[in-house]
Amino acid sequence: MYENFKEFLQDKQKICIIQAENPDGDSLGSAIALDYLLGDKEISLYCPVDIPQYLHYFEDWSRVTNEFDYRADGYIIVDTAAEILLSKLLEDTAIRNRLYSAPVFVIDHHETEDDLGFPHEAIIEVLPSCTQVIYRIAKELEIEISKESAEAIFQGLLSDTLGLTSASVTAETFETAADLTRLGANISELEDKRREFMKKSQRILDYKADLIKRIEYSLDGALATVHIPWEDITEYSQEYNPNVLILEEMRLVEGVRVAVAIKTYPDGKVTGKIRCSTDAPVAEKVAGYFGGGGHPYAAGFRTYDTSYDEVVRELVHIVPELLEGVE
Repeated sequence: MYENFKEFLQDKQKICIIQAENPDGDSLGSAIALDYLLGDKEISLYCPVDIPQYLHYFEDWSRVTNEFDYRADGYIIVDTAAEILLSKLLEDTAIRNRLYSAPVFVIDHHETEDDLGFPHEAIIEVLPSCTQVIYRIAKELEIEISKESAEAIFQGLLSDTLGLTSASVTAETFETAADLTRLGANISELEDKRREFMKKSQRILDYKADLIKRIEYSLDGALATVHIPWEDITEYSQEYNPNVLILEEMRLVEGVRVAVAIKTYPDGKVTGKIRCSTDAPVAEKVAGYFGGGGHPYAAGFRTYDTSYDEVVRELVHIVPELLEGVE
C-alpha cells in the first residue's frame, strides 16, 4: 500500500509542494508536515496566494512562497484534485507546461472527482483531513513522524474537523489524534496558538457585525447567504478571512440548513463557501452544481461571468431538491 508514493520519492532530491489558491489549515498543515517528513529532500513550499494572517499560528508558515520552483524533480499537490481550485496556478503558461512535463503526485481526501488534466499519480482517500491521509502514508511507509510533523498533522486535522467535532470524525480520527499526542503534539498548546491568532481587532469585530446584518434568508430560512464584494476582500481579507468570520455564525442560526458566503470579483469570478447543518449533508452536491466540490458538510465552488443575485437564484432552485433527498 502506498508503494506508488514510495516509488515517486525514490529518484527525486528536489520536491516542490503545492497548495491550491484557497489555502486553509488543512492544506497548510499538509504542506508543512510533508516538509518535515521528507527531511532528506530539498523541499520548497508553493502557494499562488499569500498565506492569510489567521493561519500564521502554524510554525514555519513563512516557508511558503509565491515563487514557483521550475527546477524541482517532482511536484506534490496537497488537499485538492480539482483543476478549478488550481486555475490561478494553471493560468501561468510556464507553470502549466512544467506540470505537464514533470512528475506530479496528488494527495487529497475529498470525494470530488479527480479532474486534473495533466499526467499525475495520486492517493485520494475520503478522510476528515488531508493531513490524516499523510499520517497514514507515513505510518505505512515507516517514515519517522517527528514532534514538529505530528503538530502540523494535528493542526490540519483540527482545522478540517472543527476541533474533532465535525460529522466526518470517526473512531480512527481519535486514534490518530491519540498517536499524534504520543508523538509530542499537545492539543492544548496548539489550540492556544490558534486562538491567539484568531483574535479580532475592534475594526474586524465591527465588520463582522456588518456582515451579520447583511445575511439574507430564503426557503423559509433553510438557506442563508451573504455577499462579500471585492471592496470587502481588498480591505479585510489579509487581516481576517470574511468567510471564517461569518460562515459558522450563519450555520448556527435556527432553521438554517445550508449557509453560503459568496465573494464577487471585478473579473466576473464568483466564489462560494458552503457549510451545512448536521441533518443536511448536501454541501458537496450544492458545490458540484457550480463545478466545485468538497465534503458533505463543507464545500466550495468557483464560477465566472455571473453575479451574487444570479447565484442566489440558482441556490433557491437547487437546494430544495437536494434537501428532499436527505429527508
